[in-house]
Amino acid sequence: MVARISITLNARVTPARRQQIFEDDLEAALRHGFPGVSATGGGTLASPEGEPLWCDVEFEAGDDAPAVMGLAMAMLEDTHAPKGSWARLDDGEPVPFGRAEGLAIYLNGVDLPRWVYWANPNKLVAALIDALGAEGELLSTWHGPRETALYLYGPSAARMRELTAGPLSRFRLARRCRVVDLPAELPA
Repeated sequence: MVARISITLNARVTPARRQQIFEDDLEAALRHGFPGVSATGGGTLASPEGEPLWCDVEFEAGDDAPAVMGLAMAMLEDTHAPKGSWARLDDGEPVPFGRAEGLAIYLNGVDLPRWVYWANPNKLVAALIDALGAEGELLSTWHGPRETALYLYGPSAARMRELTAGPLSRFRLARRCRVVDLPAELPA
């Protein structure tokens, strides 16, 4: 008997990053323990401007589907699955999981002097990652029409906000940025 496992992640990741972070490695690990598992799809819901809002992945498994789902949820929690994520076996009730909190840094892409944008953004990103240390991880970025978003996930959004304040204050490229706690629940 084939069962469908649907996993919805309250993570703002682009489709390419979704595949890298949540599909490829997870499928490989699940197949190692359960040879009949296969990824059957995934998607990313985006806002009208194209900003990723949440994503999902689907797998097929045999009779051991409940064990596969449990292992998938545990593995995803170890890779910063955000609070508000859930998994479902076939048409069963959603099972909530996720421990990470999210923080988005929206860099202003249009209102700063033109010469500010000539700076290498990788230096700012490296400083933010260095400041976070083990307290968070940059999971994805998004380049919108007016802003560039950096999506950080870790145990505490408040702590990530504290740790990134220094680098954000030092880089001109971060002037007039917005720092936003990401919701801990998916919209209804």
